[in-house]
Amino acid sequence: MFLWSSARVGGISLPTLLKDRSTTIEALRDEVEKDVHYTNITITEGHDASRYGIGIVSTRISELVLNDERSMIPLGSLQNKFGMTLFLPSVVGGSGVIEILEPDMSDDERRGLEKSAEMQKR
Repeated sequence: MFLWSSARVGGISLPTLLKDRSTTIEALRDEVEKDVHYTNITITEGHDASRYGIGIVSTRISELVLNDERSMIPLGSLQNKFGMTLFLPSVVGGSGVIEILEPDMSDDERRGLEKSAEMQKR
C-alpha cells in the first residue's frame, strides 16, 4: 500500500514537482511500484541470493536497537488498531519500537489500508 497523497520531495508534493516535467504521477507510481515489487529479484540477480537484502535490513535494525538511535524507519510491528502486523513508519531505539507514526492519507488510501488489513486476517 503506497501513500502517494502524502509523498513529498524536499517538502514539495509530487504533483507539484512533476507538473513541469515530462512525466505524470501515474507513470511515476507505476514505475516505483514495479521496482519495489521486484526488488528481491534485482538483489538475487545481482548477488545470486536474496539473503543479502534480508541481511542488510536485519543489520540496520540491529544497529538501531543496539545504538538506541531512535531513528524512523518503515517497520512491521503489531498495530492494535488493525489487529495485525503492518509496516508503518516507526521510531526504533534501544527498547525496540518506541513510537508508531501514522502518516496522512487520502480517504481512498485509508479504505485501501483497512481493506488490506482485513484481507490479511482471513
